[in-house]
Amino acid sequence: MAEASASSPEVFSPEPRPFRTEVLVRFEDCDPAGIVFYPRFLVMFNNLVEDWCRDGLGFSFNEIVVVRGWGLPTVHLEVNFIAPCRLGEVLTASLFVRNIGNSSIGADISLSGPDGVDRVRGKVVLVVTDRRNHKSFPIPDDMRKKIAEFLIPA
Repeated sequence: MAEASASSPEVFSPEPRPFRTEVLVRFEDCDPAGIVFYPRFLVMFNNLVEDWCRDGLGFSFNEIVVVRGWGLPTVHLEVNFIAPCRLGEVLTASLFVRNIGNSSIGADISLSGPDGVDRVRGKVVLVVTDRRNHKSFPIPDDMRKKIAEFLIPA
C-alpha cells in the first residue's frame, strides 16, 4: 500500500473546478410515469464518483480496487430531489470536493437538466479503506494532490 502523510497541506486549485459529465436518462431509470425512479439517482451519483476517479483523478476503480486493494465506500449520503427528470433527457452531473479529511472526501453532487437548472443535489462522504480489513487509512499523497484540484475553498 502507498505511504501517505496525514499532515499534507491541501493545495487549492487557482479556480476550483467541478468534475462534469453527461448522463442520459434511460428507460431503465424510469418508473411507469416516465420520470426517474428516485433510487436510480443514487446509481447516477455512484457512476459520477467512478468517472471522477478515472477521468478527474487518474485512478480507475480497477486500479483502486483490484490493483491497489482499496475500497472507496460511501459512508454518508444526503439527497434533495428538486424536480423530476424525464426519459431521454441528458443531465449534466457535477462533483465538487467540499473537504478532504485524513481518510475521507466530502463532495457536493448535482444533476441539472437541459435547462441548466438543478434537479437533484446531494452531499456524499467517501472513505478510503483497505479491502483486506475494511479499515480506513490516510489518503495517499498522490491521490490527495489530485483530489485537491476539485476542492472548493471554505
